Amino acid sequence: MLEDTRLKNILSRKRASARTAACLFAALLTATATPAAAMVGGAEPAANGAGRSVVMILGSYGTACTATAIARSMLLTAAHCVQPGAEYKLADLSDPRVPKLKPILHIARDPQFDMKRLLGHVATADVALVQLARPLPADIPAAALDDGTKPVAVGDAFVVAGFGVAVRGDGRTGGTVRAATLVATGRPNTLQLRLFDPRTKGETAGLGACAGDSGAPVFRDTNGRLAIIGVVSWATGPKLAAGCGGLTGVTPLVRYRDWILKTARALDSPLGP
Repeated sequence: MLEDTRLKNILSRKRASARTAACLFAALLTATATPAAAMVGGAEPAANGAGRSVVMILGSYGTACTATAIARSMLLTAAHCVQPGAEYKLADLSDPRVPKLKPILHIARDPQFDMKRLLGHVATADVALVQLARPLPADIPAAALDDGTKPVAVGDAFVVAGFGVAVRGDGRTGGTVRAATLVATGRPNTLQLRLFDPRTKGETAGLGACAGDSGAPVFRDTNGRLAIIGVVSWATGPKLAAGCGGLTGVTPLVRYRDWILKTARALDSPLGP
């Protein structure tokens, strides 16, 4: 009976592992099924510049999110992208003809993150770190974190780069990182930023984050130097309707910068200055 139980447990683990792999590969195939990608509204490809440090992570529940390299083996993303109970992999899209899944060693979510608050449209610490099992290749440089000393004002411009869907409603990304310049609106603060396309102002469909862009970096450009000021947490359609192309909601890093630095250092991936 004991040997039967052990055998059943082994087979159960193998079946679960196979299901996990199937879900991850399905997400990866969906992510590379169409040539369009990321940031709805006609955003341009960003293989260079803002997109150089941006990668994709996939979950065993068929989820896909954007993340940013902030050290050779450390990624920054949104906490809601890496939920307990699921398995995650880095999507290696260096050869789009033969995409690969790379292992993740450890995931740390900011302890202040509260999923109920996020689902209730209340600001929370939607920030997480993902430690990779192996360092990233040299052609994916680490992006710097903004020092948080300059407050955000209405009208300030930011660059958002992600792997999300490019066509509203199709649920697919072509595995191409795209970037758009959005501006701050509403009442910017250290808990939450709201960005929109300056041409459409959130009233009609424009540039903005969409499914798959969660965790995407929001860069501030200071004299030609890009630094991450926040990560994408949510999006709306025009006039606050469901969908994309309206507002892009951002969790600023200023409140969580110390946690990021201390956690990265504890995981033997100290960040640069």
